[in-house]
Amino acid sequence: MSVPLSVWNTAPTSAPAQRKGRYVPGSAAHPAKMLPRIAAHAISTYTRPGDLVLDPMCGIGTTLVEAIHLHRSALGVEYEPKWADLARLNAASATRKDGTSVGAVHCGDARKLTQLIPAALHGEVDLVVTSPPYGSSVHGQIRSTRETGERGVVKKDYRYSHDPSNLAHVSTDRLLEAFTEILAQCRHVLRPAGTVVVTTRPWREHGELIDLPSAVLAAGEAAGLVPTERCVALLAGIRDSRLITRPSFFQMKNVRDARRQGIPLSVVQHEDVLIFTRLVPGRLCDGASASSRPRCGNRASRTRRIVDTCQRDGAVPASP
Repeated sequence: MSVPLSVWNTAPTSAPAQRKGRYVPGSAAHPAKMLPRIAAHAISTYTRPGDLVLDPMCGIGTTLVEAIHLHRSALGVEYEPKWADLARLNAASATRKDGTSVGAVHCGDARKLTQLIPAALHGEVDLVVTSPPYGSSVHGQIRSTRETGERGVVKKDYRYSHDPSNLAHVSTDRLLEAFTEILAQCRHVLRPAGTVVVTTRPWREHGELIDLPSAVLAAGEAAGLVPTERCVALLAGIRDSRLITRPSFFQMKNVRDARRQGIPLSVVQHEDVLIFTRLVPGRLCDGASASSRPRCGNRASRTRRIVDTCQRDGAVPASP
């Protein structure tokens, strides 16, 4: 059995280059998109073709797009209608013409996941890939104001809607409470020995370090999941054995401003990746990769059942 790598080389190219030609126009405007190669690495490592992947906070549908391109089917839940519609379009664009891999997107609160996902797919999900909202200081893009005659740049696409129920706007304590509920819901739809992959990172708020990865680790355990691995997904490239950072303009500005105030802030060069498993009673959890995980029944018939259920669900428009 191959030993899983704890450092994922997930940024050989920039995020825009990874999305080019695979996502519909407007996708770049989401304030907190998952890096496609992170989703793809998790899917390739912890599932096999024909498996079912879920993202309960799917945003523009990055997890779904990468899953479908890798011959898996995918489910997504997204709270904001604007992004749910965009995720549907992205999933439809990626859906394979032979009908062997499809996606479905539901708009709603992931804390009600078991009500949103068809009952026929409860216990069928092989992998959950998701990321909680965090640290608005690392989000957003810049636009030059030179064409208007003004000086400097302005920040754009760094906010969610103003809906106070959106978890991006709540306190850290409320976020962790809600995320624990979401992970508990994910456990109910996972198959036995299914895997959950959560990407996250720490940030500073008023100079104080918010150790979100450790808090998410505790949330997973509180939700009844078993931690099996803790990995690093690079946001920097590797060239001649050296890291090539790709920070945004505002990340660099935030670091400089913090250091002038004596706050030891550094450019973020990786995501923490926390891997959990739904423990099967009587079986030890060894953090094994997808190829060694147990599967029940005929794979071809199971794949067909998953595809048929997603298509009947009608949550994704026909491919363009």
